[in-house]
Amino acid sequence: MLLEELKEATGKCRGNTCSGLLWGLLCFLVFIKDIVEDIHAEIRCFADDTSLYFVFYKRSVLPKIQQIKEMTTTNGDSQIIDSVKEYYGKKLKNVSDLQTQACVAPGRRVNKNVREAISQVHEEVASKYYGCGLVIPAKLEGIKVLDLGSGSGRDCFAISKLVGQNGQVTGIDMTDEQIEVARKYIDYHTKTFGYDKPNVNFVQGYIEKLLEAGLQENFYDLIVSNCVVNLSPDKCAVLSEAYKVLKEGGELYFSDVYCDRNLEDSVRKHETLWGECIAGALCWKDLISLAEKTGFSTPRLETVSPIPIDRDDFKKILGDAKFCSVTYRLFKLPKVEKSPPLQVIYSGDVTGCENQLDFDHRNHFKTGDVYTIDSELVTILKNSRFSDEFEFQPATKGVCGTTGNTVDNPFDVLLEKERKGEQVSPACCAPGKCC
Repeated sequence: MLLEELKEATGKCRGNTCSGLLWGLLCFLVFIKDIVEDIHAEIRCFADDTSLYFVFYKRSVLPKIQQIKEMTTTNGDSQIIDSVKEYYGKKLKNVSDLQTQACVAPGRRVNKNVREAISQVHEEVASKYYGCGLVIPAKLEGIKVLDLGSGSGRDCFAISKLVGQNGQVTGIDMTDEQIEVARKYIDYHTKTFGYDKPNVNFVQGYIEKLLEAGLQENFYDLIVSNCVVNLSPDKCAVLSEAYKVLKEGGELYFSDVYCDRNLEDSVRKHETLWGECIAGALCWKDLISLAEKTGFSTPRLETVSPIPIDRDDFKKILGDAKFCSVTYRLFKLPKVEKSPPLQVIYSGDVTGCENQLDFDHRNHFKTGDVYTIDSELVTILKNSRFSDEFEFQPATKGVCGTTGNTVDNPFDVLLEKERKGEQVSPACCAPGKCC
């Protein structure tokens, strides 16, 4: 109907200087008519010696444009997802097949309980572990944990040991081969840990679509993820879904690869570098805005390690870009009035942290000492699983450990560590040697 009206309108205006415009519009609509066939328009022409005015009354134009945009984005995302599934399902057989050091955990001291839990994970599971950090935080007994991109299940099985028989661990991964390995060893670890029944399960699905995979809203106390968020083409969706399934006061504790800049499209399209956790790396500043957008607290940096790029061909592609592995803590906080800074005293009751609790790279709580902490950290400690581990009291002057919630540039943190002569371990441990 629209095309016929255009023809009629153009006929009425023939000889007018604007008829060429109408014919151009007619050709354009013919070209896209299959896409916008449900556009209803009415054209009114008012011709005089100098001008032509016409008015469109549109319906469904913007929804169609949005649909086209979403289809284009979805197709691009699907290509990335398929490429990642191929890389981790078919190309990589174990950690020795990796082309860079991005997806290998850095050396790090851990307490005895964590070390023993990791050592009890089956050898085949450990050999297919591709992480860039250690995502086993303190105080895990009896809680519900979700691992995003759980792979062969190494972190899930180690955490299932630490949460105990009454805790619960769920791993979600999209790769058939990785899920198959993880499920294969559920019974093995149940017997190894001396449990009456499994406390771990694995779900096949996408980390951008947790609810579609059947996971419950407001259910988990803790979400972990190890070098996986960078592999997603839609990181905002990952954080948004994580926020939905966390309980209020719950934590997203994850290690990932970050860059000191926004990478060019030519890098983003490199399949091997994407699979190696490099091409999909966020600029560290972007995590701050993503956390705010999805409702999380300010990211708190716990650990950082450099990621060297050794191959000359990769160096040529990446130029001067620098990369590092960072472990961040984000919390789902209740909507409460801002608390004033308070003093806190750590009880020393967290297993493995009897003398000191290292909360982030700025906050290290020695048992019995008094510390003044910023308002956001007060809210975190009061509303999270750590609430029973601290005594809270009004702030006064003259105490140690006054802190702020400044968001640190991880690359500046590395430089400061080097300046102080502190040992900074790159992500280069051998298979199975993560500690």
